[in-house]
Amino acid sequence: MTKCKKMPEWDLSEYYKGTDDKKIDEDIAQYAKKANDFALKYRGKVAKLDADAFLGALKEIEEMDRIASTLGGFASLNSATQLTNPKASALYQRVVEALNDSGKNLVFFALEYNKLSEKAVSNLLSDERIAFYKPYLKRVRKYKPFELSEDIEKTLLEKDITSGSAWVRFYEEFMSRLAYTVGGKDYNEAEVSKFSMDADPKVREEAGKEINRVSKEHSFEVAYIYNMIMKDKAVEDEKRGFKLPMSSRNLAEKVSDETVESLAKTVKANYKNIAWRFYKLKAKLLGVEKIEYWDRNAPLPFEDDKKYSWQEAVDSVLKAYNEFSPKLHSVARDFFDKPWIDVAPKEGKRGGAFCSSPLVDGHPFLLLNFVGKRNDVLTLAHELGHGCHHQLRRNNGLLNETSRMTTEEVASVFGEMLVFQSMLNNAKTREEKISLLAMKINDMINTAIRQIAFHFFEVRAHNERKQGEVSVERLNEIWLEEMRESLGPWVNVDENSAHIWEQIGHFFFLPFYVYAYSFADCVVNSLYWLKLQGKVQDFEDKYLELLSKTAIGDYEEIFAPFGLNPESEAFWQGGLNLISYYLDELEALI
Repeated sequence: MTKCKKMPEWDLSEYYKGTDDKKIDEDIAQYAKKANDFALKYRGKVAKLDADAFLGALKEIEEMDRIASTLGGFASLNSATQLTNPKASALYQRVVEALNDSGKNLVFFALEYNKLSEKAVSNLLSDERIAFYKPYLKRVRKYKPFELSEDIEKTLLEKDITSGSAWVRFYEEFMSRLAYTVGGKDYNEAEVSKFSMDADPKVREEAGKEINRVSKEHSFEVAYIYNMIMKDKAVEDEKRGFKLPMSSRNLAEKVSDETVESLAKTVKANYKNIAWRFYKLKAKLLGVEKIEYWDRNAPLPFEDDKKYSWQEAVDSVLKAYNEFSPKLHSVARDFFDKPWIDVAPKEGKRGGAFCSSPLVDGHPFLLLNFVGKRNDVLTLAHELGHGCHHQLRRNNGLLNETSRMTTEEVASVFGEMLVFQSMLNNAKTREEKISLLAMKINDMINTAIRQIAFHFFEVRAHNERKQGEVSVERLNEIWLEEMRESLGPWVNVDENSAHIWEQIGHFFFLPFYVYAYSFADCVVNSLYWLKLQGKVQDFEDKYLELLSKTAIGDYEEIFAPFGLNPESEAFWQGGLNLISYYLDELEALI
C-alpha cells in the first residue's frame, strides 16, 4: 500500500483552523441572527415586495447560504477523514443541528413566493437583476405542487436530524468501524475493496468471502438502518404526494418518471447482449467455466499488474486531459498545485472517493483512497472531472447552482474516458490492448448496467417496505435475483455474495441516486461517439460550454449543440451501443 506520509492531504484551514476554532461558534451565531432577522423582516410580506426589496431578500439569502455552506462543508469534509474521531463527529452533528434549527426561519420565503401569481412572478423576472436568479427561482417554483404548510415544513426540517440524516450518519460511522481480515491482517472498508482487483485469485476469494461474512455478521443492524431510511422517506413522500419512491429524486434531477423508466427498461433489455456476453468472454480469458462474484473486476492473467506512483497517476491523467483540451488541463492543474486532494487510505477515513464543493464560487476538494492500481488512476480521472466541472460553473451564482446528479456524472465519466483512450492509444502489445479494453468494458458495465440492477433492487425494496419491515432474508433474495438477472449465467451469484447490498452506500446516503450513473454513462458514450466520428465542429469548446450550464440549463438546451435528445429511447440505446462497439473490438483481438 502507498504510504500515507508521502501522499498529499487536503488543507481545510481556509474554512476553519480546526474543530476548536472559535470562528465556528461565531458563524453559527451569525447565521442564527441573520435567519431570525430575515424572518422578522420578510415573513408575510413577500407578495408586497417590489423589485428592489425582492432583490435585497435574494441577496440576504445568498449571504446566509455562504455561511451555512462554509460551516456544513467544513464539518462534513473534516469528518470524512476521521469518522472514528468523537470530536469530528460531535462537530458535524452540532453544525447540522444548528443549521437546521436556524434554517426553519427561512422556510416561509419559498412558500410565500410560490403563492405569487404567474403574472407577479413574470413582473419580478422582467427586472434583469432578478432575472439573473431565474434558475434558482425556477427550481423553487417546481416544488410548488409538493409543498406542505409552513408548520409542517419546519417540523420535517427539525425532525430530519433525528430521522433520515441521523440514520445516514449512523450507517456511515458504523461501516467505517468494521474490520475485515485478509491474509491475517485487518483492513477497513476502503482498503479491503481494493482486493477485488488483486492478481491472486485466492486473495480475491478470501476478500470477497470476508466482505460478505462481515456484512452478514452485522446484517441485523444494517437492515434495520435501511428499513428506517426507507420508512422515513415513504412518510414524507406520502405527505407530499409523490407518486413513486423515486419521484422526489427525479424532480430534483428535472427528469420525468417516464424518462427514468425508459432508461431502466432499455438498459435491462441490453443485459444479455452486453453484460452476459462480456462475462462469458471474461470467463474464457480467466480460464474458468464461470467466474465468481468477487472476480468480476479481476485483472486478466497476462495483465501487467503495474503499480502507479502518485506522480505517475497525476502525469497520466493530466496528459490525457491536455490532449483533449489545453483549457481543461489548465483548470485541472490547480488541484495538484494546491492542497485540495486527500489521497491515501487511512484509519477512520471514509471509503471510496468523492468530490465536494461546499462553496459554489470556491474550489472543490477531492477525496481518494489511492493505492496505486490502474483503477485508482481512472478514479482520479473521474473525481478530477467532477472538480473541473465545478470550476467551470463558479460564475453561475450561489443560489442558481445545484447538484443535478444525472449531469454531475457526465464530466467525471468523460474524464475516465479520456484517460482510458489515452492508455489504449499508447498500448504497445496485443495483450495490453486486450487488458485495457476488458477493463474499460468492465467499468462501463459497472456504471451503465450494474447501477440499473441496483436501481431495480431499490425500487423493489422501497415498494415492499410499504407493507412493513423488509427482513434481511428478503433483501438478500431481491439482491440475488437482480444480480443474477443482470450478470447472467457466466457469473456465480450465490450465498457468498448475498449480503453485498449492505456495502452500497448510495442506497443509504441518497436513495435512487444510482440510475444517474447509467444516465451519465449513456450521455458520455453518445458524446464520445460523436467526438470519434468528428461530426461536431469545435467539439471541445462546446463540451466545456455544456459543463458550465449543466445546473442552470434544461436538457434540451445543453444537449442541443450535439443534436442529442435524452427524452428518446434511441438516445439510451445509442449510448449503450458504444459498449457493444468496444466488445466487438475485444472479440476481434481475442
